[in-house]
Amino acid sequence: MPTISVVTPTLDRPDEVKKLLESLAAQRRLPLELVLVDGAPPSLEATEALVRSTKGELPFAINYIRRGGGTAIQRNIGIDAARGQFIAFVDDDIVLEPSFFDEIIDAYAADDEKRVGAVAGYISNQYLNPATSPRWRWYRRLRLFTTYEPGRFDFESGYPINRYMQPPHEGVREIDFAGSNCVVWRREVFDQGLRFSEFFADYGVVEDAHLALSAHRRGWKMWEAGRARCVHMHSPRGRVSTRSVARKTAVNYRFLFVDIVPKRTLVQELRFWRVQVVDLVRLFAWAVRHGKKDEWAATVGKVEGIIAATRVRPAAPTPPR
Repeated sequence: MPTISVVTPTLDRPDEVKKLLESLAAQRRLPLELVLVDGAPPSLEATEALVRSTKGELPFAINYIRRGGGTAIQRNIGIDAARGQFIAFVDDDIVLEPSFFDEIIDAYAADDEKRVGAVAGYISNQYLNPATSPRWRWYRRLRLFTTYEPGRFDFESGYPINRYMQPPHEGVREIDFAGSNCVVWRREVFDQGLRFSEFFADYGVVEDAHLALSAHRRGWKMWEAGRARCVHMHSPRGRVSTRSVARKTAVNYRFLFVDIVPKRTLVQELRFWRVQVVDLVRLFAWAVRHGKKDEWAATVGKVEGIIAATRVRPAAPTPPR
């Protein structure tokens, strides 16, 4: 039986972690272990106390580690500590259906060439209909991208196309990237030395797309299994400011583009910056219309991010582990 290590970064969310433990314990195919990487400061002990109180009652092991630095850094710590043949990234506010791991392993069984490095689940409550989304309708009218297929990366503009625009389905389809909230990777991918880039410190934005596209450059494929379903509870605890998130949608997206597509044409550069300007105009118009503090903060963050993005350079080569 394939063994699965679950890696979960968390930060002062004991209630969410409790639900995660219940969700994992209800799996028909139980994980080998949960590697829980807690970024809370020493003064906050609620999550650690929860782990101590439930550790002996669970049908899988828990490896509790204290380490901050952001979700990308915490997941790297979890990768190094994991013992399973597969490594699952499951966020603390995700609830898996009982058949989740069964469906993922069944998908892997269909990979005769063993070139699929990751299989992502389908988040049932995050479907975004592009036909009714004003944002994506404008993207199409302005012809910002060269592909609109959910889960694909537009190499001409450096933009990952929102995976949640994929309607619910029962099959397995190939994608370029997926978030790190419910996805299972082959251990061999990480044995080759691949890790989340430390550029994505603190609150993560597109760090998972960068990981997947980096694996793609090494010959690995990625699938989405429509029958492996989960629900994202969207915990409000630990959220960062809208200003910071908006800044990262320029800076982090720029790093993703220049690192994954190091040789870019002038047309590709113009496409990337056009997307950033359109998003800035969209945020500004929304702030003018509604006048809320968070919306103005997002506009300011986007301006800061665009300025900072002009100085972003590709990552230095990573030495082998």
